[in-house]
Amino acid sequence: MSTGKTGGAGDGAVRTIAVGAETRRWRLSRGLTLAQVSERSGLNIGYLSQIENDKAIPSLEALAAIAAALDVPPAWLLLDSSTPPRVVRGEDRARKAMAPGAYLEEVDGGTSRDVCIIEAVTPPGTGTGVHAHQGDEHHVVLAGRFRMTQGEHVIELHPGDYLAWDPSVPHDVQSIGDETGRMLIIYPRHARRSSGGGDQGGR
Repeated sequence: MSTGKTGGAGDGAVRTIAVGAETRRWRLSRGLTLAQVSERSGLNIGYLSQIENDKAIPSLEALAAIAAALDVPPAWLLLDSSTPPRVVRGEDRARKAMAPGAYLEEVDGGTSRDVCIIEAVTPPGTGTGVHAHQGDEHHVVLAGRFRMTQGEHVIELHPGDYLAWDPSVPHDVQSIGDETGRMLIIYPRHARRSSGGGDQGGR
């Protein structure tokens, strides 16, 4: 969110929210002129120009009218789209070796605030051993086949299959078949503590 200061210097200065850049960006992306937005919103062209140049702060009513004219939610005009997306290149992933030929890579590179996304690469016959930990856990198989065991439940997964379970219940993952297995594992970043068993190429 873009912000600026008005109303004097010091700690008592009033912080304002600048919506000009987003208003202009959405207007141009919609292929609209100021005159067209003025007609749709009922607001004066000069006033709209001042808003786009952050020389005027729209009231809530004016903000709602502009948003309706641009066909976007009003909150979108308060967001700062200049913040770049987070990118982690494949070659920059941190890799943790497990069993011979097996490793884990942190797909999100630690940039995600809420989840951790791991890609596990496991040669046939590689397994985690029985273990348990906290935090919901989600799996998507990218390649190979996996046998997922939790209590009396034994499920074989193939490419494209998804499985979620409560990992506080002891479980085991085995890479089976003739092809190296690849699996995405997603879990809450701050809710994971392992206990018991090994940790070799799966979770």
